[in-house]
Amino acid sequence: MEEHLTVGRVAELTEVSVRTLHHYDEIGLVRPSARTGAGYTDAVAHLRRLRGLLQEQRDRAAAMVRSIDRELEARAMGIRTTPEEQLKVFGAQLYESIGSAYPATRTTEPRIAARIWEALGDARTVLNVGAGTGSYEPPDRDVTAVEPSAVMRAQRPADAAPCVAASAQSLPFADQSFDAAMAVSTVHHWPDPIAGLREMRRVARRVVVFTYDASTTGWLERFWLTRDYLPEFADLLTDWPSLADMTRAIDGHAEPVLIPWDCADGFFEAHWRRPEAYLDEHVRRAVSVWTRVGPDAEQRAVSSLREDLASGRWAERNRDLVALGAAELGLRLLVA
Repeated sequence: MEEHLTVGRVAELTEVSVRTLHHYDEIGLVRPSARTGAGYTDAVAHLRRLRGLLQEQRDRAAAMVRSIDRELEARAMGIRTTPEEQLKVFGAQLYESIGSAYPATRTTEPRIAARIWEALGDARTVLNVGAGTGSYEPPDRDVTAVEPSAVMRAQRPADAAPCVAASAQSLPFADQSFDAAMAVSTVHHWPDPIAGLREMRRVARRVVVFTYDASTTGWLERFWLTRDYLPEFADLLTDWPSLADMTRAIDGHAEPVLIPWDCADGFFEAHWRRPEAYLDEHVRRAVSVWTRVGPDAEQRAVSSLREDLASGRWAERNRDLVALGAAELGLRLLVA
C-alpha cells in the first residue's frame, strides 16, 4: 500500500510552509503524482520533487557565490569590470534576481506577436530560445522551449511547451531539427550573441529574432529615458554586435518594429508615452536594464523623472509624443 501524507505533514517534514507547497503545486514545480479526496498526497513523489527543487536552488546559489567571489577578487586587485563583463561572469543568473517580477508586467503584446508569428511562416515545429515564462510562443504550433534560468522555467504555465535547461550558445539539438527557431527580447542576455544566433541558424531552417539595434548613429537620442535620465544605458551596449553582424550571423535581414503607445509587454522601451510607469518598482524590476546599471543610477534617474513629471518639464520636453500612436525606438525583427 502506498504511503500518503497530508500536505500539512509534508510541509512539517520538509520545513516548507503549506502555502509554499501549494504555490509550487500551482506553478507545476512540485505537483503531486496523486491526491485523494481527503486531500492526501503521494509523499514519496512529493518529497522527491521537492528534494530536486532544493538541490537546484542550492546549486544555483553556489554558482552565484563563486561568481561573486571572482568579482570580489578582481576588485581587490584593482580591476573594475564593465557591466557587460559582469553579465558574462554572472550569465543567466541575472534572471534569478529579476525573474520573479516577470509575470506581473511581461506579457505577450499581440501586435508584436502577430509580426513574429507571421515571420515564422508555415513552420510547424518551433524552437523558442531564451523562452522565459513562455510569452510569444505560438499556440498553434509544436513548440520546444530552451531556458537556462530555473526561476523562469518554474514560472512557465502548466500547459506551456516543454522546456529544456540549456543556453543559446550550445543548443542540444541536431542540425536542422526544427522548421524555425525564435528568440524574443533575450539576445542581450547572451554572453555571446553571435554564437547564439549561429546556433539558432544551425538547428532551424528559419530564424526569427526580436531584438535591439544599437549600431545606428544617434541611437541613444531616440528614447527620452536614455537621453535625459539614464545615459548609463550606453555602457551596457559597449560590446553589443552591430545589426549587420547579427543579420549576417543568421544570413537574414532586419525589419523595424514600431512600439505601440499602449504596449502590453513591459520591456524597457514599452512605456515611452506613459512615463509614470517607470516610477513603479514592479515595472522596473521586470526589466534587466535597471538591475544592470546599478541602484545609484536607477535612483537618480527615477528621482529626476519624478521631479520633471511633477513640474511639467517632461511634458514640455516631450510634447510631440502625445500625438504618436507608435514609436520607432530601435527594436528590430531579424528574419532568415
